[in-house]
Amino acid sequence: MTNTAQINEAGTGINEAGTGNAADAAHAGGSARGTTPADGPAVRSPRVNFAQAAPKAFKALIGFDAAAREGLDPALVELVQIRSSQLNKCAYCLHMHTSDARKAGESEERLHMVAVWEEAAHFFTAKERAALALTEAVTLVAQGGVPDEVYDRAAAHFDDAELARLLALIFTINTWNRLALSTGKVPGTDER
Repeated sequence: MTNTAQINEAGTGINEAGTGNAADAAHAGGSARGTTPADGPAVRSPRVNFAQAAPKAFKALIGFDAAAREGLDPALVELVQIRSSQLNKCAYCLHMHTSDARKAGESEERLHMVAVWEEAAHFFTAKERAALALTEAVTLVAQGGVPDEVYDRAAAHFDDAELARLLALIFTINTWNRLALSTGKVPGTDER
């Protein structure tokens, strides 16, 4: 399975091609342009449109994201992205990936259990649990590194090439989370 994504002519969105899901490529596309209700907080001024301001960096990240996903189970990809987005408190990405997972046929039960996957182990395969543990360790790397037992558990379920792509996927979703949070992306405004 190959997965490619491109910035559209205006440089503000993503056009998808191929059979995969290049969902994360939209995370940093536009600036915060959300509206607020009359009784809500004041509307902040838009932040930088990353795709337009740094198109080479944006395209490079899209390419890295597409390469990371290649050959990984799409359901696993979404679980990893959901868990990282939860840990990073990125509502924009969490909304995007739970929506994508639902569209791909993921059950509501499993989506509700991702945040507590260790306590709800029977909802996930051993391979998914190993990926989720690695996702947590890499996402929270400053809190304790990546313990050998977590890495070894993942290595028992993924060959070297898959493990490298899984790590790359975790790196990219953490980058997309940081881009969405830094540029003030508004949850529910999927700007792909």
